[in-house]
Amino acid sequence: MVTAWRLTGDDAWRTGAIRAASSLIKRYNPQGRFIRAWGALNDPGNAGRVIMDTMMNLDLLAFASGQTGDGKYLDIAVEHARTTQRNFPRADGSTPHVYDFDPASGAPLGPGTVQGYSPASCWSRGQAWGIYGFTTIYRRTGHREFLTTARKLADFALGALSPDHLPVWDYLAPQAPHDIKDASAGAVMACGLLDLARATGEPRYREEALKLLTALSETCLTRKSTRADAVVARCTRNRPSEDGIEISLPYADYYLLEGILRVLRPDDIDRAIDLSTV
Repeated sequence: MVTAWRLTGDDAWRTGAIRAASSLIKRYNPQGRFIRAWGALNDPGNAGRVIMDTMMNLDLLAFASGQTGDGKYLDIAVEHARTTQRNFPRADGSTPHVYDFDPASGAPLGPGTVQGYSPASCWSRGQAWGIYGFTTIYRRTGHREFLTTARKLADFALGALSPDHLPVWDYLAPQAPHDIKDASAGAVMACGLLDLARATGEPRYREEALKLLTALSETCLTRKSTRADAVVARCTRNRPSEDGIEISLPYADYYLLEGILRVLRPDDIDRAIDLSTV
């Protein structure tokens, strides 16, 4: 809806986006200062569960504050990002998929996982969400600590890549780096690295992003596939559940296109997703 409004100016999309942001902040836990990931609000199950993926939702809240003049949306986004920053990154820059909190007191309980190998591993798509999400919240706030975190996560992921520049599904699974791939993690990571290169002025992040996009384009496209209309193959949705192993996923197609546009048509992608920095 935000993208549609930016591209068309149709106010119905803007209204819908603000409504979505108002719905999202209902999931905020003020005791723990986090946005709950899963489950109905009246369901105690998963009430204290936070996932790295939610870093990608925070830009909606920044948009809502900018459009309404009400700082509560961005304030919640910043608090959630700080909670994620305090608890998810390990000393080496790797992250778990999940972190659990006591929903009543907000006290941290410890790492967990759903789509990664274990609470001590590093699910590659989650790491990519973190790189992208922390860079974006830095651009929206100017808080340097978020940029520092994005760089830390990016440096770990780049160090964990195999020479083919296609992320394995989990960087710290026992068979890594000789394991099944997740091309969607590579597409998301490429976009995050391109953004990080602009934010830091460090060309190495852009160079690595181009290697990722090249690898995806050379080895992961469905040029001759007759079984799907997707663009990208070799994506892995949930390896522990054996649910979607090296298949096509819509977000891989989306972020591959975003990455290509970031490189070849930056003005167009800026209109769609707003690359400005405060």
